[in-house]
Formats: sequence, structure tokens, C-alpha cells
Amino acid sequence: MTQQPAVQAVLLDIEGTVCPISFVRDVLFPYALAALPRFLARNWSSPAFSPCLALFPASARASPADLEAFVRQATAEDRKDVGLKALQGLLWTDGYVAGDIRAPIYADVLPAIARWKRDAKKVVIYSSGSVRAQKLLFAHTDAAEMDVTHLLDGYYDTTNAGMKQLAQSYAAIAGAESVPPGAWLFLSDNIKEVEAAKEAGMNAVVVVRPGNGPLGPDVGDRHTVVETFEAIEV
Repeated sequence: MTQQPAVQAVLLDIEGTVCPISFVRDVLFPYALAALPRFLARNWSSPAFSPCLALFPASARASPADLEAFVRQATAEDRKDVGLKALQGLLWTDGYVAGDIRAPIYADVLPAIARWKRDAKKVVIYSSGSVRAQKLLFAHTDAAEMDVTHLLDGYYDTTNAGMKQLAQSYAAIAGAESVPPGAWLFLSDNIKEVEAAKEAGMNAVVVVRPGNGPLGPDVGDRHTVVETFEAIEV
């Protein structure tokens, strides 16, 4: 059991930490690309779509075909583009609501979150996916209680917090939640994110899940590494 000192809040990555990387790569991304042409045909001139469209470069906004080409290329490169993430959130909405998509949450995650909540800890999400996409995911899980958003106290993405490999982003989250950095525990499969969180003063742990990329040979010397949330005591 890994004991974390004086933790008041837990910050969670999603992909490769809370749910499998394969869910995003093999389910969410293909669904968005398949739905994209029909969505653009319906919404291109809609005032409601304008704020999302404005997030893309001018060259991508020239026509629906140009935007589709941009999105397909950006998706293939797994870019953390703000416009792409916002559009993906819109595209996934229909799939979640229709029941075509359910987010597979690792079995150890929800019991751990429930335990932390009973102990009066904040539980906050930080993902490169948009806040909209995060809320959709946690409202449509494969758990017995499908909607688990009531267990979560906040959501952050690259728009309202900053890029995930920058220490200032973690400092911004700590400030927004009025919890000092040293009272946070951040869990992520991404080594650079863990290092950025530590630079900001947070406690941070590397999470290893099936299908995640291999860790470097010295990661275990520099960071605490766990394979399940059951190994973490806060």
C-alpha cells in the first residue's frame, strides 16, 4: 500500500489511467470521424456551431471539406488541438445519448473514488479531452450506476487549465480549487505529466495499465508506480 501524505484532493487523468487507452483510440476516435461528415452538413452554418468553428485555423474554416481534412489529419497525429477536442465532444454527444458508446472504467477506479469521497477528499478530473467530453464519459460509463458524475468535484482541460506537461497548469488547478499543491495527489500514466505535477509541488504517481506504453528503466527509481488504485492509500 502506497501512503500519500496529507492529501486533500485527488487529480485524475482519464486515458490510460481511469479507462483503457484503446477506448479512445479504437472507439471514440473512429466514431467521431464516422459522424463528422453528417454533423458538418447539418451544422456548418449554425450559429451554435460558430464558437467551436472559430477555434480552428482559418484554412480549416474555409469549407466543410477543409475542416474534415484538418480533423482527420489532427486525429491521426493525436494532436492536443483545442478546436479538435471541442468538436470531438460535440460528435460524441449523439453516440453517448443514443447508447452507442459506453466508457469502460477500470474496476478499481469507482470504489477508490467512493472511498476518497467518504474521507472528504475532492476528486477532480484533468484531461486533454474537453470538459464537455469528460462529463459525457463519466455520465455514460459501463458501471452498474452508469452516471458517476456525482462523485466528481471538478473538470479541467487544456482550455481552462493549460497544457498537461506544464507545471503552471497544475498550479492553476490547485489555485482554482483552493487546495495547496502539496495537498494534491495526481494519478497519470504519462511520465511527463507526473513530472510537471511534481514540479508544481503536487504528489504524483505513475499508473500502469494493460495496453499502456512501456516505462523507461529508471521510472521506478524516480517515481512511485502502481498498477491499481487499490494500492494507493490517501
